[in-house]
Formats: sequence, C-alpha cells, structure tokens
Amino acid sequence: MTEHIQTLLAGRWRDASGPSYTTEYPHDGSVVAQLHAATVADVDEAVQAAEKARLQPAWAKRMPHERASVLHRIAQGIREQAESLAQLQRLDNGKPIKECRALVASAAGTFQFFAAAAETWEDAVTPARGDFLTLSVHEPLGVVGAITPWNSPIASEAQKMAPALAAGCAIVIKPAEITPRMAVELARIAQQSGVPDGIVSVLPGKGSVVGDALVRHPLVKRIAFTGGTNVGMGIQRLAADKLMPTSLELGGKSPTIVCADADLDHAVAGVIYGIFSSSGESCIAGSRAFVHASVYEAFKSRLLAAVKGLRVADPALETTHMGPLVNRGHRDSVERYVQLGRDEGGRVLCGGARPQGGYYDQGSYYQPTVIEGLPNTARMCREEIFGPVLALLPWSDEADLISQCNDNDYGLASGIWTRDYKAAWRIGRALQTGTVWVNTYKLFSVSTPFGGVKLSGTGREKGRQGILEYTTQKSFYWGMNDAPMPWALS
Repeated sequence: MTEHIQTLLAGRWRDASGPSYTTEYPHDGSVVAQLHAATVADVDEAVQAAEKARLQPAWAKRMPHERASVLHRIAQGIREQAESLAQLQRLDNGKPIKECRALVASAAGTFQFFAAAAETWEDAVTPARGDFLTLSVHEPLGVVGAITPWNSPIASEAQKMAPALAAGCAIVIKPAEITPRMAVELARIAQQSGVPDGIVSVLPGKGSVVGDALVRHPLVKRIAFTGGTNVGMGIQRLAADKLMPTSLELGGKSPTIVCADADLDHAVAGVIYGIFSSSGESCIAGSRAFVHASVYEAFKSRLLAAVKGLRVADPALETTHMGPLVNRGHRDSVERYVQLGRDEGGRVLCGGARPQGGYYDQGSYYQPTVIEGLPNTARMCREEIFGPVLALLPWSDEADLISQCNDNDYGLASGIWTRDYKAAWRIGRALQTGTVWVNTYKLFSVSTPFGGVKLSGTGREKGRQGILEYTTQKSFYWGMNDAPMPWALS
C-alpha cells in the first residue's frame, strides 16, 4: 500500500511544490510512499520562515535549560514511537529491523545527550590581562542546513538536529531523496514536543536542486553534510563563497589490522561486523583487512566459515544479518566493483553474485563477498564501494603496513586487533584516520567526537563540544579602570 507523505515546511504540513515522486522498498521493489519534491522557492520559503521564527521570543529568549526540556521531550517522543519508526526506516532503505531499532534508540540518545549538554553548558570568564574583565560567550549561528544520507537517516538527522536546536538555531533538513521518512517523522515529533513553527523544516527532493539552493541561500549560516566525497567537495566550494562553516562527513576506505597475536575469534567477529553489517552501506565499513602473514590462512579459514553462515534475507525477519542494498542501481555499482576486482587479478573466495530465487529476484540483494590476491594499489582497494565487499591483504612488516593503510585518499576510521596495548597505541597513533577502534569495531558513543581527515571530511559531530559547531563566539571586554584611558590625555 502506497502512503502519501506531506512534509513540514515553514510551519505548515503540506505537499512541497515540486513534482510528485515515489520511493520503493528495497526488499521487493514495491512502491511504499508518494510525495512531492521541494523546489528552490520552497527552500527560500523555509529559510525565510526559519530566520523569522528563530528571532521570535518563543525561541530566541528561551534559556538553555528550557531548550533542554524540549530536547528531552523529543527523546521521549522517539522512544514512545520507537517500533513504528524502526519499521518505517526498514521500508525506506531495507535495513534489517534489528539495525533499525538500534538506530532509533541512538537517535533518542542523541537528543537526550544534547539536552544535558545544553542545560550544563558554561561560558567562560577568561583570565584577566589588564584592568578589565574578559568574558567569552557563545551565540547561535542562525539558520543552519542539514543534508543527510540514505544509509542511516534517523541517526544522521538526529546528530545534526539535536545540537542545532540545543544551540538555539533553526534548521532546514534536506534528507536523501529516496529516504525522506525519518526526517519528516523527527519534524513531527519536534513540533509535538514544543519546537515553535518554522524552526524545523524538511525539504525532500534532489540534492542538485534542494541541496544546492540550501547551500547557496544567503540566510543559511552553516551546512552539516553526510554523504559522498564529490558532493561534499562541491558544498565546500559553494560555502567558500560565503565564508560559511561546514562539517562534512564523507567517504571512507577503512583498514582493519589483524596482528599476529590477535584473538582470532574476536578479530573474525569484528571484521565481519565491520564490513557486512548494514550490508556494507556504511562510510566506516572496514573494507580492507590487513592480516599478519603468520595467521593469514587461519584467519581466512575462520572468516570464510563465518561469512558463509550469514543470513541474507528479508529485513523484516528478526534473524536477518544482511538485507538488500538500497536499490538496484546501487547493487549494479557494487557488482561492477567486484568484476573490476576480478579483472585486476583478485580471487573471489565467497559471494560475488546475487542470491537467486523468490524475493531475491525482486529486490536488490547481493551476497557478502570476500576477495584476496589484490595489491593495495588496485582500484577496488582504493575506492569506496559502499557495499558488502571485503579485500583481504597479508602483511608482515609494520612500517610497510602503516604505509599501505595510509596510502589512500580517505581517512575516516580504522581498526586494530591485538593483545599488545603498546602496539595498538603505536599503530593507532600512526594511522591517518579520525577514529581508531582497538579490539572492537563500529561502536559509537554520542559523547565522543566523530569525523574524518583527508577526503573523509572536515569538522566533527557528537561530543559535548558538538554544540559549538552551531554557535559563534563573542568576546566581552569590561573596563574596570577608575581613571579615564590615558592615551588622549598624555
């Protein structure tokens, strides 16, 4: 059954002004939602309304602890609707239902965290350097834009919306064209929780239309973007014309390192989770596994046995490990990369094809795939596939290992499996990545900043300091001198 979806735009629930389009359930290709895309005029209306709303006393004069209470209510609203939200996300992008529930819980936790951060935030009286008092305060930037991806929408949108509201900003969200539901539902919960009309708008549609207009709008003072590197670089160029700050969480080609002394059971489980959960559709996916030559064969044997036991199935089932890829076009892209790996001399050890029969033929499914025999210089080892494809690479020399891990345009995340804490620290400090996991992988805490280096992006999300990304700093100098300033009197 196809559901008609309206959006919250400039304080009103209505259809956007652009053409109608539909979204599909990746499991079987069925149409699940129909909605209208936003236009450039809609962007202007939403931004103008946001600028007006943020200056009204109902928001501008609301104290941090009062904003915090609103964020707490949003967190509670998410928890009260957790199961329905999880099921909607499953329909949006085909994630297994267990993953969807975890992402919904993460979104609620994000609002709770930034509520606490807002309520306890402290500005500073800075050390005196003369006969005056100095203070530093933070003020909201104004209207900010959030452009979010299709792979984990509710979590990505919460990571932008929560700190923006905590800081006192207004926010216009441009969700991925094919996964608009989570942003719409978060806007509904925000409105129900007491966020004034106009403070939150959601504009579905094409990034080339809506996203571009949002970035260019003169009243938008910041863009938070999660998505592809090429798009992020384009946003950065446009932002430069406005001297506008951005945070860009972009692509990755993350290495995971298995040392000679690693607990292989832990390492196998962690490497599999790192690349095959979310069907590999994750910017932090551990897609390059560097395994020490002394344990390479033993690790490979255990890995392949475990991968062959993964259940690729209907995402509605509680037992599913991997659901479909987000759509057929993306599956075709993954297939092309696997064929490229074969052409470059790689050996497919498992997977490397679509599963056959029943709903597999209707949906956009692909098997978990492991390839060996490729050098780190191969395209398949250098470019982001964003799918369930793992390259196995042996190593023996630590200096060469670090060189190979860092020899990539991306620098988002990495993993190390070892019992030697000194080696973990030494290697981890040498890796050019924004996050290093040691004896675990793909675990997150909203209290810990996240972001990348090199072409994996700029800026950081999460962490208590995440509110600062949505503020501008103002300094006060307060004269304490009894006598007039002497310059004109001497």
